[in-house]
Amino acid sequence: MKLLRIARDMLEQPKMDLIGNGATRALADVAINVSHDEWKSICDTEAVVVRAAQATAAFVSNEEVEVSVALSCDAEIQILNARYRNQNKPTNVLSFTNGMMLSAASGPVFLGDVIIAYETLICEAAAEGKYPADHLAHLTVHGVLHLLGFDHENDEEAERMEAAERTILNTLGVSDPYDCRLDAVEPEAA
Repeated sequence: MKLLRIARDMLEQPKMDLIGNGATRALADVAINVSHDEWKSICDTEAVVVRAAQATAAFVSNEEVEVSVALSCDAEIQILNARYRNQNKPTNVLSFTNGMMLSAASGPVFLGDVIIAYETLICEAAAEGKYPADHLAHLTVHGVLHLLGFDHENDEEAERMEAAERTILNTLGVSDPYDCRLDAVEPEAA
């Protein structure tokens, strides 16, 4: 496994004005664990993840935060999904909060871990006509939003989370990830 520590000052990009009043917010430190070589097929994988995580943290929080992102595979995420969500199948992204929200007065707040499955990401991107890097950005944003308290258990929460995703992804130059949905087709009831 290759562990990369990418600090906010390593990326040569200006801080983003996501507040709308000219102020900028602290960016996240992002630790990335790439456990499979397949991730090399996505151009600038680590930079995509760092920018997405930082933009999400800046959009939601004034706190200086740290996030861990594991770029994994379907087999590994299936084990986690079975163990922690009782769903014995792969999924695209899982988030695990640290369980404690600490004040940044003692340093950056570690939010938790985001795990993304390569094969599922690639299949979804192909099926939805998306660039894999854009879908990676979306799944990173989605996972970090979960760490920051967002959810989609009901329609109101889902709308709030999707609106945040759209806004954050727009700042990154990524198209609306929900634009490709066929709204006329209702999903089957479980």
